[in-house]
Amino acid sequence: MAAAQQPQESKTPHKRVATDGADCRFERASRLLTPAQFSPVFKNNFRSADKFWTVLFKKNESDQPRLGMAVAKKKIKRAVDRNRVKRITRESFRTQTNLPGVDVVVLPSANCQSAGNSELRASLDKHWARITLKCAAR
Repeated sequence: MAAAQQPQESKTPHKRVATDGADCRFERASRLLTPAQFSPVFKNNFRSADKFWTVLFKKNESDQPRLGMAVAKKKIKRAVDRNRVKRITRESFRTQTNLPGVDVVVLPSANCQSAGNSELRASLDKHWARITLKCAAR
């Protein structure tokens, strides 16, 4: 019996495109990746907080906003809940078009675990608006 042929994989990554034609990926350049990128935001920052999130932010040298997340297992116990919170945060950040060049670190509270997706998204949208206003005032 002959072995089934495997389809060849493409060398180019697949692009996800929204219905309006916009690119849907969360680019590597839009993320804080290393401790060296996170530490200035933790040391010298502005803060926006509510019952779901603490958002730390600091102006960066580029015109592009970057996102970092610190989702502690101590605050949100189950991995499925931590992943949901991170997914909502990334999606909310990615769809923002008016954020200035800032480095943002999002810290969820334990209340995020029991909140609904739309409630979390609305709260994050308020934080993005605060960041935009604070940076415009400076």
